[in-house]
Amino acid sequence: MKQAADLRAFAARLGHEFARPELLLRALTHPSMSSPSRPDNQRLEFLGDRVLGLVMAEALLKADRGAAEGQLAPRFNALVRKEACAEVARSIGLGEALKLGRSEMLSGGRRKEAILADAMEAVIAAVYVDAGFEAARAVILAHWQDRIAGVETDARDPKTSLQEWAQARGQTPPCYAEIARAGPDHAPEFTVEVRLASGEHARATAGAKRQAEQRAARALLERLTDQTRAEGQGPE
Repeated sequence: MKQAADLRAFAARLGHEFARPELLLRALTHPSMSSPSRPDNQRLEFLGDRVLGLVMAEALLKADRGAAEGQLAPRFNALVRKEACAEVARSIGLGEALKLGRSEMLSGGRRKEAILADAMEAVIAAVYVDAGFEAARAVILAHWQDRIAGVETDARDPKTSLQEWAQARGQTPPCYAEIARAGPDHAPEFTVEVRLASGEHARATAGAKRQAEQRAARALLERLTDQTRAEGQGPE
């Protein structure tokens, strides 16, 4: 049966052999595909978010035994945020295994960040329910290991960094504006523009306004850094 083969292939990429494959099927079932006989992944997503948080908190404490809470919190947020979960989901081809309703599938649901992130959390919960905390921790650490090692780079809030950049040059804080919104209510896509008083601007799209703002700020920072390097001044 193709569905069973697809589930086994995904489980192999994930790195966990399920004693109860129905848990994985549920974790991969989006609400647009649910029915009374086929529950969706929302309850598992709720649980997986907590399991991921505990594993990441524990890993960060072990990785830097001298770090203060103020240092750990932004690192933690960088590792558990939706963008990080969606990146892991893409790395193991989770989108290909998703069970989506026709309308969601036609609107590009397999590529949507919010859907991928939620399903990744649900998959973590499925491993936890299937085999316990140690199994879930092993799966999480296997796929987040590189991100834990490089979390210091990702932990700095790009909105804060952009505001500091502007203030250091005597400018007012950056302005953020929602340019467009698309998609259904349960999976919206926001496009946000950030603009500086000096005219530089950038746009980005994400499944939440805050994520879109962060992405836009990061994109503008990268552009400003590239411009500075091109002028021969070196990075700030």
